[in-house]
Amino acid sequence: MRGRDKTEQVENPQQKVEIRRSKRRRSTISAYRDGDTLVVLVPAGMSRAEEKRWVAEMERKLQRTESRRASPPKQSDAALLARCAQLSARYLDKLALPVSVRWVPPMRTRWASCTPTDATIRVSERLRQVPAWVLDYVLVHELAHLRVPGHDAAFWELVRRYPKTERAIGYLEGLSAAAGWGISVLEIEE
Repeated sequence: MRGRDKTEQVENPQQKVEIRRSKRRRSTISAYRDGDTLVVLVPAGMSRAEEKRWVAEMERKLQRTESRRASPPKQSDAALLARCAQLSARYLDKLALPVSVRWVPPMRTRWASCTPTDATIRVSERLRQVPAWVLDYVLVHELAHLRVPGHDAAFWELVRRYPKTERAIGYLEGLSAAAGWGISVLEIEE
């Protein structure tokens, strides 16, 4: 790294962030992941308020890109298991790792189910057609059950670490209502 550039670590409860300020950088902002750290490159003269706004924006952009790349879980059980490992690392401190995750025929009243005692997760085939960020929400929801069996405040605190929780719940409620399935989001049970 150049001697005139400045690097700083920023505290963020859900993501390690490293901001690199460069005197040579005039107006462009870019970001990438280095392991579990979000690295944001900004001009040296940028204000702290602007920097904070751009860090949030770049994190959103990276998540969108990663979600698009993460579509393969819809293809196989192994890909679902791999996606669970990624989501557990990002949102649940790697403390919720299932033994198996598999697609199952459509469930009548649930989107997915989890058995914490044997650390298995089953995902309804109905979710193969949803956007990746919705499937990610369902997987985070089930992964959270590996740590907290019920739907109490501690459980929802874990689930809401996933930034699109509320949006995904709305999507699933709309999908169920439109299709006449009668599946409630709270019926994503353990």
